Amino acid sequence: MKDDEFQEHEKILSPDFLSTVQITDLLTENIDGVQEKLRMLLHFKNLQTCLKDAILLDYYVSGFLWAKGMDFSIIQCSKFMTLLDMLLHNLKTLNMSLEDNIKWLGEVMAEIGPTHSQRIDEWNTFDVKQANAIIDYLKMSFFQHYKLYKFIFYSTREEIVIGTEQVIEIVNPAGGPFPSPLEEGISFDIYSKFIEPPPTLDKEMKGVDQEQGHKEFQPETDTSDMDPLVGFTIEDVKSVLAQVTDDILTDIQIEINEKLQIQEEGFNARIEKLKKA
Repeated sequence: MKDDEFQEHEKILSPDFLSTVQITDLLTENIDGVQEKLRMLLHFKNLQTCLKDAILLDYYVSGFLWAKGMDFSIIQCSKFMTLLDMLLHNLKTLNMSLEDNIKWLGEVMAEIGPTHSQRIDEWNTFDVKQANAIIDYLKMSFFQHYKLYKFIFYSTREEIVIGTEQVIEIVNPAGGPFPSPLEEGISFDIYSKFIEPPPTLDKEMKGVDQEQGHKEFQPETDTSDMDPLVGFTIEDVKSVLAQVTDDILTDIQIEINEKLQIQEEGFNARIEKLKKA
């Protein structure tokens, strides 16, 4: 009868989540060492990008460090870590409710914790003080945030794009065949008032000298009110104006065609770039 009861007790929280060898190795490490070795044992590889893995690793690391601070023995640490894993298993795999998981914890603690029934003392893994401390810790760390742990297992989350590649075309420097972008454009009034370089002193002096010389040598007839168009008919004036206008428009048309050709070549080059990309 006692052998059957002993075998039944041995099945509680068995097999262990971490072996005694692994527990012994972890007890010799500091906080960073515990985190790194548990990460390797649990095969968590994407802590920087996977929030779920980071939360679960923190769950196990915090539990082990708490057990280490409680001065648990190697067997006690092993059973406690298995208890943490089984609680998470009930939620993740069985989708157990908070009430059912608490009830399950009570049944397990009745087996591995203190009992008033007449049993062999060696079977009791934790004493009364340790069992109460375990329940308080689980209440504060796991059960209090039960919905949050459930969220990471049963709620889908959109993947966040943390990187992307874009092709940026740099505007050619000023003076090239293409005009400056429109965002750099300013009104002509501002340009002529603040940006356009002022006329040099030599040009101003030459302009004054020419004006004075023109006045000095201007015949007296210029001072009269004589109409400068005297001797010309309306047809003569129209003919001269038409000739001047045609010359000006021809030059403008040639200049516009040249600019359009340059821009067309530029657009074709950009289109070729987009096709290759």
